Amino acid sequence: MLKTILSVSGKPGLFRLVSNAKNMVIVESLTDKRRLPIYARDKVVSLGDIAMYTDEGEVPLSEVLTKIQAKENGAQASVATNSKPDVLKKYFAEILPTYDRERVYDTDIKKLISWYNLLSAAGIAFVSEDEIAAPEEVTEEAPATTEVKEEAAQEEKPKRKPRAKKEDK
Repeated sequence: MLKTILSVSGKPGLFRLVSNAKNMVIVESLTDKRRLPIYARDKVVSLGDIAMYTDEGEVPLSEVLTKIQAKENGAQASVATNSKPDVLKKYFAEILPTYDRERVYDTDIKKLISWYNLLSAAGIAFVSEDEIAAPEEVTEEAPATTEVKEEAAQEEKPKRKPRAKKEDK
């Protein structure tokens, strides 16, 4: 679901992708439902493509938002975006204890909290499309020998009658 949610540089808030055109996309604001065009010159980032730095690597934004939602029990974030940097860092350390303290800035945490509040107010699910897809069912089948497979393949092929030759007149 986060693949269709966009952040547009220079425009406040988040937007839902509505339609694609040749040199622009049509988006709808999550807050006031107003539609507007975003042109190719604007910097647009899908939330599905964003990840947070950790000491081990990167964690997708959907996982971080899901952890915030679990901590807050689905309610708005308990810390305000205009809180002091120490409060923001302490809150984010509770959410993601292994986050990279050198590469994740205070502004990143503020933006993440504001995005969480916007998404939860709009009722948007934080899980990615991969997690929504049905899990694969595992079926165990006895392995067949090659002889049995060849016999089955020959039985499936319909036998053709030879064509009669046309006689020249």
